[in-house]
Amino acid sequence: EVQLVESGGGLVQAGGSLRLSCAASGFTFKDYAIGWFRQAPGKEREGVSSISVSNGRTMYVDSVKGRFTASCDNGKNIVYLQMNNLSPEDTAVYYCAVDFDLRSFTAQDLGALGDLIREQWYDYWGQGTQVTVSS
Repeated sequence: EVQLVESGGGLVQAGGSLRLSCAASGFTFKDYAIGWFRQAPGKEREGVSSISVSNGRTMYVDSVKGRFTASCDNGKNIVYLQMNNLSPEDTAVYYCAVDFDLRSFTAQDLGALGDLIREQWYDYWGQGTQVTVSS
């Protein structure tokens, strides 16, 4: 059974940092993508970042570029999202999800533009972790 478990959320002041973790289990694929998504109250869920775990290739939504960094520890099947210089606008429930077909990166390679971290491309989801940034 595929399982994704997020951790690392919490309350932080504006300008602070948090590191989220996504522990993946229940599958033996060596090449897959882990996406990070977030949903703020009253807003739609948006894709924040994606990482291809086989080569570490990443992509980010414009609003987090330069502040968030995704990385992976393949030996432990854990993906991290380091979030720096947080602002109240980053307050949301953060989810990780897995795409075994790496569709975000395939789309990028084919020259697709716009939002490439699309939740419909991700097959299994974690339960989410709350991130709250106070002003």
